[in-house]
Amino acid sequence: MLHIAKKVNRLQREELRSVKNQFHQELRDNILRFWTGHAVDVENGGFHGYITNDLKVTKNAPKASVLNARILWTYSTAYRIFKTDEYLTMAKRAYDYLADHFIDPEYSGVYWMLDYKGKPIDSKKQIYAIAFAIYGLAEYFQATGDQQSLEKAIGLYQAIEEHSYDPENQGYFEALSRDWGLLADMSLSPKDLNVKKSMNTHLHILEAYTQLLRVWKDEALAGKLRELIRITMDRILNRKKDRFQLFFDECWHSQADIVSFGHDIEGSWLLYEAAEVLGDPAVLAEVKPIALRMAENVLEHGIDTQDGGLFYEAEGGRFTDTNKDWWPQAEAVVGFCNAYQLSGEECFLDASFAVWDFIKRRIVDKQYGEWFWGVSKDGKVQDGREKVGPWKCPYHNSRMCFEMMQRLDEIRGG
Repeated sequence: MLHIAKKVNRLQREELRSVKNQFHQELRDNILRFWTGHAVDVENGGFHGYITNDLKVTKNAPKASVLNARILWTYSTAYRIFKTDEYLTMAKRAYDYLADHFIDPEYSGVYWMLDYKGKPIDSKKQIYAIAFAIYGLAEYFQATGDQQSLEKAIGLYQAIEEHSYDPENQGYFEALSRDWGLLADMSLSPKDLNVKKSMNTHLHILEAYTQLLRVWKDEALAGKLRELIRITMDRILNRKKDRFQLFFDECWHSQADIVSFGHDIEGSWLLYEAAEVLGDPAVLAEVKPIALRMAENVLEHGIDTQDGGLFYEAEGGRFTDTNKDWWPQAEAVVGFCNAYQLSGEECFLDASFAVWDFIKRRIVDKQYGEWFWGVSKDGKVQDGREKVGPWKCPYHNSRMCFEMMQRLDEIRGG
């Protein structure tokens, strides 16, 4: 458990209980209810690949592995915590669809994209997607005890290590072909650079291996997690600026000077969580000040001091994307709370609650449910963005609620 750096009085405990109840209500009455009510594809199996903001379903939309794996993680966690049959049904649906359609039975790994009927239309092995499959499968095992789920997670971990790991320079290559051959284009999305290695992929391998180590105490896996923590601190982190670099060649030369505030605050707490699960006091002691400095940097440079919320990106000392997408807001709530728990500095808890207030005010869709993709700097909902899609999933916002419910209990008990 996290060390609570500062005790709270009785009045503060009541306030924290009230905020915890807000997260509980948002999770169960809005986020989880939305996905059980709208995302299930009864006709073709699995989940709809695309739903507009006003709930129009594109029935023939492709189905993304990332979306399916994130739904698996979300409802596995929900079932583990609440023991509600409805959540188990959703988790099992996601697990079965992943196992039956996304996992490649011949070469291992997972397909990047299926058509709406479950046939592969993009069979490349994007390591980011395989990491999320591990994340979801390991959580499903933790929630249900299904041994096959753990075996599948281990098999995917072994596939990453066999085919994607760079033994010369360490780290992992971004993507390979279905049969693990080289690809000319490894980019994760149209907005990402086509590079051999990226912060984003490594952050989510770190996240996946952390969850897998929770449920499978394997010495080799622990060694790989330790190495990933080291890579994150020594290669990905710009220690002079207390922020991540995003894109690299295979020798870890940075290819851009872009600041992603959402990834920095997310990475601050995921890095600390990885060190906790690894269980090495020396590593934890090294990671703690890094996590705090990253959170402090985001607080100083990424927050909109006028309307609230976290801006998206900056480059060369100026904002290049002032939109406030849903997922950086969710990660900021958790990341700032984590920084408070590590330091006892009230500014971090204030920041966490301020971003939560911004979410309630600007990001939660009070008409159709769930969250908007995001809003512009002037608070207008971004036009033409989906409610459900390859990237628009219930993972960041549900995880925020799960994390904050637990963390606020820890703070109240401190």
